Amino acid sequence: MAISRKNKETIELSAVRGIQAGRQYYTVMCPLHTAVQLFSYSDSSLPPDVRAQRVLNKQRIPEMRDYILGNVESYVFSALTASVDGDIEFIQSKDDHRIGSLKISLNSRIIINDGQHRQAAIAAALKVNPSLRNEDISIVLYHDLGLRRSQQMFTDLNRHAVRPTKSLNILFDNRDEFSLLIKDSIENIPMFHDSVEKEKSTISNRSKALFTLSGIYHASQDLIKGFELSEEEQRKGIVDFWVAVSENMLPWQQAKNRLIAPEDFRKDYICAHTIMLRALGNMGNTLLEQYPDIWKDKLKILQEIDWLKNNKEFQGVVLVGDKISASRNNQAAFAEYLKSKLTLERKKGKE
Repeated sequence: MAISRKNKETIELSAVRGIQAGRQYYTVMCPLHTAVQLFSYSDSSLPPDVRAQRVLNKQRIPEMRDYILGNVESYVFSALTASVDGDIEFIQSKDDHRIGSLKISLNSRIIINDGQHRQAAIAAALKVNPSLRNEDISIVLYHDLGLRRSQQMFTDLNRHAVRPTKSLNILFDNRDEFSLLIKDSIENIPMFHDSVEKEKSTISNRSKALFTLSGIYHASQDLIKGFELSEEEQRKGIVDFWVAVSENMLPWQQAKNRLIAPEDFRKDYICAHTIMLRALGNMGNTLLEQYPDIWKDKLKILQEIDWLKNNKEFQGVVLVGDKISASRNNQAAFAEYLKSKLTLERKKGKE
């Protein structure tokens, strides 16, 4: 991403100077329209090894663009990180040698080491809403003549990046209405209350949690899929279903009441795993459609199933040898297993 403008010799940005690994670097405040102009795609000007690491995934851009446009009063983008291959000059203020302005030659190449998708999303958002042009984003700039450090910098910045778990995303997402609905519903389902791992998408052996937030979220999505319901109807349907299921799941009750240790529950029982929640949600969707008036009575059949892993009926359905397989095919097979137990008709063209 190189700049090439001849009408001006330099661009000047407010900056803070710092030291990292014995080298000076700068954090600048950059108007969004300037950030778009500063980094223009000119991949052919970059060394092949640097260029290969910076392939833009264009499919990500519309979602990020819409995030900005849909939350113009609350969107948050973290700083971009870039390398400058060219002349720069830091002019410090009289009061603090760390604060001042940074002049960058417009003959420089400036490439993004971290944040190219954010920058592209900003460009796309400005085309739709130009009034955002004077809002700012911070950019961390490193002086890197010849781009000798850029490749390693890209690797280092991305090496330690950790994506938040699905559960944590749901927990902290206060914009998604379904996330809010699920978090509220959990508090009204006795089986789930105080038994949900809300930060991780897997449960550690020593945890007292029995279910994951992400598992409940996705299973509840499966449950109401295709139904035209108001938010309150969704809430009531989800709460009623999981309460009714809980009343017919003896191992859940035993684990909740600590008659089975949580670690033994996860080790010995199929119904302790997220694939069970997903299968129940899928099965429940069909159950509510086919038996809207007596679905609670049909759930009593769950009491008759042996939920221990050594139940041979689970082999080839959800177990491969002694290991649980949570593949999409196994999720579908497990849902079909439950539907057959409850004598539900197969949905044509949907399975």
